[in-house]
Amino acid sequence: MVELKNEQLTIRVAEKGAELQSVKDNEGREYMWQAGPEWPRHSPILFPIVCSVNDQTYRVDGKEYHLPRHGFARDKDFTLISQTEDKVTFALHDSEETLEVYPYHFNLAITYRLEDNKIHVIWHVENTDNQEIHFQIGGHPAFNVPGGKLDGMIKLDNEEPMDVLKSYADGSHDMVDVPLEADMGIMEINNNFFRNDSVKIHKSQTHRAMLMDINGEPAITVDYKTPVCAFWSPYDKQAPFVCIEPWYGIGDPRGFNGEFKDKPLMNHLLPGASFMSKYTITIG
Repeated sequence: MVELKNEQLTIRVAEKGAELQSVKDNEGREYMWQAGPEWPRHSPILFPIVCSVNDQTYRVDGKEYHLPRHGFARDKDFTLISQTEDKVTFALHDSEETLEVYPYHFNLAITYRLEDNKIHVIWHVENTDNQEIHFQIGGHPAFNVPGGKLDGMIKLDNEEPMDVLKSYADGSHDMVDVPLEADMGIMEINNNFFRNDSVKIHKSQTHRAMLMDINGEPAITVDYKTPVCAFWSPYDKQAPFVCIEPWYGIGDPRGFNGEFKDKPLMNHLLPGASFMSKYTITIG
């Protein structure tokens, strides 16, 4: 476990999954979900897929491969590459084990950088193969809801009516738009909001989500550049956390059985090319 600390925040990151597991302010308040029985994770890295491929099966040049939900990175031991007072970088590269389920050579680096009351989460994917590679990547940070129960508000940076993907209770979805349940960009977070699993806002309709405290002030703000941001808490478990998930990707729509490279919201890298992006968590 690696710890970074400044005058405002202390964060802890595990080598397994390069997972951010704790964010505390200078008064010791914990902002990350602490992996209780309702959901045993904190903030997994989603790679090389986001959500699921149908029947855990996908195809590259007609050959079938199998991946679990959200891919394998979250369960792999990363290597600590560098650490300073305010920044740490972990890396994962392909292995015989990954090549059995994902037939590409790659380097994946995850960096966390502290800046005052902000945590910058930086993703870097490099194609080390001699062919084009295809991937998705996303974040899944789980934040404690102020007040200690699943009852609150998230304010988005878009007050216009927005659409979300039509989702189902089993976690699947169609590439069909339905109206977002929001009023002037404010979503009321409660158990019923997650009756159809995650709420997926796509088409880059929003780039900021603020989890509000009981006084209507932002407790946690997430800024992102991703085309999708999903919101999730496990339905009917009344877990006092909500995930704000920036995604460069989406799961297979119902019925999709095409080639991996043709999945919706797939990212492509030519040999030697790299991809870099980030999202930022602001506390208070």
